[in-house]
Amino acid sequence: MLESILWIILLGFFVSQVFSRAKIPALVGLIVVGIILGPQVSNVLASDVFNSAPSLRIIAVMVILMKAGLGLDTEKLAQQGTVALRLGFLPATFEAIIIAFAAMLILKFDFPTGLLLGCIIGAESPAVIVPAMLRLKSLGWGVNKGIPDAILTGSALSDVLLLLVFSLLMAFLGNSSVSFSFAGFSVSPVFLLPFQVVCQIGLGILMGWLTAHLLVSLLVKQNWTQNAVQDTVITAGFALLLVVLGEKIPIFSGYLAVMALGFFLIELDAPLARILRSGFDGLWEVAQIFLFVLLGASIQLNILGSSLVKGLLILIIGTLIGRTLGWYLSTLGSNWTWEERLFLLPGNSAKATVQAAIGAIPLAQGITGGDSILAIAVLSILVTAPLGAWAIPIFAPKLLEKGEVDPTKVTLNSQLRLLAAIDNSPLTDTVLLKVAELARRSNSEVIILHVIEQDDPKILQYLEAQTQTFLADIRYRFITTVGVIPEEIIKVAEHYQVVELIIGKRGHNHWQNVLISSKSQTILEMSTIPVILVENKLS
Repeated sequence: MLESILWIILLGFFVSQVFSRAKIPALVGLIVVGIILGPQVSNVLASDVFNSAPSLRIIAVMVILMKAGLGLDTEKLAQQGTVALRLGFLPATFEAIIIAFAAMLILKFDFPTGLLLGCIIGAESPAVIVPAMLRLKSLGWGVNKGIPDAILTGSALSDVLLLLVFSLLMAFLGNSSVSFSFAGFSVSPVFLLPFQVVCQIGLGILMGWLTAHLLVSLLVKQNWTQNAVQDTVITAGFALLLVVLGEKIPIFSGYLAVMALGFFLIELDAPLARILRSGFDGLWEVAQIFLFVLLGASIQLNILGSSLVKGLLILIIGTLIGRTLGWYLSTLGSNWTWEERLFLLPGNSAKATVQAAIGAIPLAQGITGGDSILAIAVLSILVTAPLGAWAIPIFAPKLLEKGEVDPTKVTLNSQLRLLAAIDNSPLTDTVLLKVAELARRSNSEVIILHVIEQDDPKILQYLEAQTQTFLADIRYRFITTVGVIPEEIIKVAEHYQVVELIIGKRGHNHWQNVLISSKSQTILEMSTIPVILVENKLS
């Protein structure tokens, strides 16, 4: 099993990076790795890995839903009114029903079996949609109208609904006489569905709220943890507990509770939410490798042949008729433009996680047509997951308006750079010491700039040696240039888009401290970038 894990991590990471650099979604590379490592091609993954796949998949989905919850914006959701709620029910419902009728016509299914297929195909993939929407939020696309927030919330609600209907249909098809006794009357599970939906959603949100309060009490008020890593691990443990309880006690949605947990943490303690947002970003980097590689390994390519054309036709009908009608009704009366509504086609259609988790269940339970259901579920993953991951970043700039990014709701992962200007003076060591201190605190890259005034190799060698001594554990670049010192410093700082300038402050008597030096004063007047003046206290 250890060898299999090594194959998954190393091959998954490097192949996904190759795909990313080729402008192909990384998840496509991960799925390809899974197909290659799985039983369809090389069959190098141990059986223990496949036995653990459901648990690993649950952990990965938990991580991505926590990221979704930690990225939601109360104000934007309130601004959308009922749009997010309608997106949670109408597109998935209409797609499932249209697919049911299409399956009756094309595959000769009865309606319950066709609806079973519709529930599997209609579910949206949080593993594709959540990272993509959070990425759009970090770039500002659609944030003014809360479009990414509406899609995130709607996606979670729709999966709750369809998984409930799927469970009901499996019970019905496995035993058509199934019913519940209530007050002496026999009640069909169909009539209990609205109550189940309300219960799953309501109690799921309540469980998320209670857990958020408990975590804030433990991690913030009582200080049971000492660092961000511990905060993240404990929070992940409680989130996973919600998922497990949701499966053991199926009166609430564990996955919805996890998303609600992240959302309420923002409202209760924004600093803790910021720490956790960064921590779960790190967890997702690992979790997505296992999720999509194991997803690819579970795909059974050999069953696609006989259902390929019919399956594609059903997917197209379900999306272009059912889901499109649901999108239209969901945004009816809203302030969305037709371009923003059109964005729902790439932004709200990806299938992957749910289909991989439940696509094979009808076949395993002996449901008539189970082989065709599995084939179409596999086809939906292979077609829509890569297409969605590619189309969302491509069409967002074309169809959505760019707004101001709220840094309290997203993680901004851009690399910070600092610039320190040094010369052959007693201030050099002090400047290097200060920039090293700042870089360690902010995990920044450092640009060390020396503007050459006289061509002396010994001075250059000395400055490079001092830089290496003070910045040995920091990623830096040593750059030299020739010209007017203030102008060169400003030019290099703007070129590398640094966030702060660190320069030495000359002068040691009272009047010089007041007037500073001409070069430092010129930089302060010219620079649009914050400047830190460092004075040698020992001189």
